[in-house]
Amino acid sequence: MQLREDGDRAAAVAILRHAVELGVDHIDTAQFYGDGFVNDVIREALRPDDDVLVVSKVGAAANPGGPIPLRLAQRPEELRAGVEDNLTSLGLDQIPLVNLRRPDAGPGLRAEGDQVVDLDDQLAVMIEMRDEGKIGAIGLSSVTLDGLRRGLPAGIVCVQNAYSLVARDDEALLDLCAAENIAWVPFFPLGGAFPGLPKVTAEPAVVAAARSLGSTPSQVGLAWLLQHAPNVHLIPGTANTEHLHENLAAGAIVFDDATLAELDAVPTRPGDIELG
Repeated sequence: MQLREDGDRAAAVAILRHAVELGVDHIDTAQFYGDGFVNDVIREALRPDDDVLVVSKVGAAANPGGPIPLRLAQRPEELRAGVEDNLTSLGLDQIPLVNLRRPDAGPGLRAEGDQVVDLDDQLAVMIEMRDEGKIGAIGLSSVTLDGLRRGLPAGIVCVQNAYSLVARDDEALLDLCAAENIAWVPFFPLGGAFPGLPKVTAEPAVVAAARSLGSTPSQVGLAWLLQHAPNVHLIPGTANTEHLHENLAAGAIVFDDATLAELDAVPTRPGDIELG
């Protein structure tokens, strides 16, 4: 689950508490989400006895007032500072899993100047922090197939890339994750997060499946991801209780062979977004 960055703090705390009560046990966050807002909500909402995996991310930083609300923070010292900031704002002694956000794949910023940093140098500091006990495990985000192969010796446990029914360019990467028992955690699981990106909910096959199942197109898109590969873990965002319930209900949807074949036949749609 991922909390939306907007909205009021009390409402966000209440939604997160409700999610945990419903059995949500995987919360995705980062200090740069809402410039600390999301981490503050998590710190207030979660209790020591909650059995919840808190997963954070480094490699970017908030950029309030800028044309894009994020900037890259790829240098090793910036990665370490990002972990320290997350530890402080979450109130933790160790973050169970930290994803290193690379600028290599999918929509998003591309590195220039001193932000062009070799993956090996980044992994070296991530391993140091794991050895120090500041983080429990290392993941990669927005990574290429070659990048994951290079990262395997570091003990990568998770990959977060943009991926959905209409954006499946990373199928080979997903296959490698499955073979290596690495969790696949797609962001933008329904596409369309920015103008120019295709939307899962606009696909005729998705709309038809939703109508026949009595569900929503969004639920069909999430259910397809869960049934597409055994190592998929979803982190759909939400800002209200009704949407939270809809997201969780997607896990109970089962497609018959004909419906699944129709969904599998949806082509990958190229997006025309470029950031930075």
